[in-house]
Amino acid sequence: MLQDQMREHPQWCIPDADTITVTATNFCPANYSKPTGNWCNPPLQHFDLSMPMFVKAGIVPVQYRRVGFYRRGGVKFEIKGNPYWVLVLVFNVGGVGDVSNVKIKGSNTRWIQMSRNWEQNWDVGVVLVRQRLSFQVTTRDRKMIQFHNLAPAHWLFAQTFEGKSNF
Repeated sequence: MLQDQMREHPQWCIPDADTITVTATNFCPANYSKPTGNWCNPPLQHFDLSMPMFVKAGIVPVQYRRVGFYRRGGVKFEIKGNPYWVLVLVFNVGGVGDVSNVKIKGSNTRWIQMSRNWEQNWDVGVVLVRQRLSFQVTTRDRKMIQFHNLAPAHWLFAQTFEGKSNF
């Protein structure tokens, strides 16, 4: 398949080049007021190149596929916000690495659905201070892990907690 692409679009290919593995991506915000010519609008997807690469190559078509990968350590949760609103960054996620759903549970609540705020930041407008926190994370391939009582009742905003498992 790659050889066929090299024949059709040789200007984008380096013969016998190694495969490149991208371990982090950054989604840019959609701009629905500009329906054409915007790389950030769904269903388009893109990878941001480094400045030297962009200057040399410009905008290039890319063929890619998601692959699973191993992450050292457990899934991590950075808690931000204020007493009335909690924002959680979920990171160091192995496996497919693509989180599709997050729930949070205080020691005095049931599981509460969080909303995706931006990239892997998830938020909820619920008072959870002075409660132990548990998290439930589901990835795009529908695998789910629960992290029970990960944050103690005396947790503070700007703290990060690491689970004992990963995908």
